[in-house]
Amino acid sequence: MPNIGIVGSGIAGLHLGLYLRKHDIPVTIYSDKTAAQLAEGRLLNTVAHHRTTLDRETELGVDHWDLDEYGYFCNHHYIGGPSPMYFRGDFPTPSRALDYRVYLPRLAQDFEERGGTLAVRPVTPNNIVELSDQHDLMVISTGRAGLGAMFGRRADKSPYDAPQRNLAVGLYHGVTYNDPKGLSLSVSPGHGELLEIPMYSHEGHVTGLLFEAIPGASDLNELRDTRYDEDPAAFEKLVLAKLQAHFPGVFERVDPTRFGVTRPQDVLQGGVTPVVREDYTRLPNGKYAIALGDAHMTVDPMIGQGANTASFSAFTVGEAIVEDLGFDERLCLRIANRRAGHLMSAADWANFMVRREPAPHLLELFARMNEDDRVCRDVVDNFNFPERQWDIMSTPERTRAYLASFAA
Repeated sequence: MPNIGIVGSGIAGLHLGLYLRKHDIPVTIYSDKTAAQLAEGRLLNTVAHHRTTLDRETELGVDHWDLDEYGYFCNHHYIGGPSPMYFRGDFPTPSRALDYRVYLPRLAQDFEERGGTLAVRPVTPNNIVELSDQHDLMVISTGRAGLGAMFGRRADKSPYDAPQRNLAVGLYHGVTYNDPKGLSLSVSPGHGELLEIPMYSHEGHVTGLLFEAIPGASDLNELRDTRYDEDPAAFEKLVLAKLQAHFPGVFERVDPTRFGVTRPQDVLQGGVTPVVREDYTRLPNGKYAIALGDAHMTVDPMIGQGANTASFSAFTVGEAIVEDLGFDERLCLRIANRRAGHLMSAADWANFMVRREPAPHLLELFARMNEDDRVCRDVVDNFNFPERQWDIMSTPERTRAYLASFAA
């Protein structure tokens, strides 16, 4: 019976570990934190799971959060400017956003209850070979501690060498959800974007506000550079001022008497440099390590593809291991080929969306989404299918042909 080692206890590592245990394959997940430490730590992200990821959770038997209570049902859009646009795209089935400090510890518990081994210990590139001697295959699902650098950077899919947005994200009380309950994506031209996410956290049902500021002259950059811990009241006042100036549709749903960060550890500031790395590497002892999740690719969170592509990739790796049970370069190449279309489309789409100046054909698409509910619903549903989305957006000709198909 093969034995698999996974480094990293994020969604990619846990989904893969649970998939392999479903098929009775021995697997060890190496984590630098216990489940309790994950639950008690600083905010990790503000992640939404689209319906294809929720389907995978159902397949794994980890669908613990009922969508009627924890789900949301549409995307609301606001495009600012001289003639602002508001439009909504309804989902065929709901999405869901959970604080990963709630989500990951529960999945770690599921993993151990199903016979998986969760080993808490530091892992670096220096001791990967030592660990690999205990396993037939290593899967690296975190880029931390220099682990991502084990896999070469793909210049053809990594056009940026710095973050294209400065990020400031927090969980807040005092924001009334949209009706119907949904995520909102708001754009302030020349400044950046805001994702407003209905989430469930340790504090109950809260709102995630993820500000994405264009580096440079954007008025929103203050949110990345102003430290919440130094003056919480001043930080919250600044957030309200930026909402009022740039995102009025969100600001009008704020109750200023209740508005505030849920807990001091519920604010995260920084940036993400988008990168795609090689799919695998051969270790000095002749064994192989597969890149998964953040070790394989990181994308800006604007389009909500990071966790969803990580889950897709985990299933792709798991299926290949179950089918093949050979742990040579041929297996690695099979995995690379199977997941390339989905993952590379997500990376290209995300990089396209964080351009400093939006492409004219993207603005044409937004205008039609504003006018035609059919187009809006279809584009929103394609957040589940990055290949379809990139087929539409990759060139002006493709976007216009797509829009013409609705006219026909």
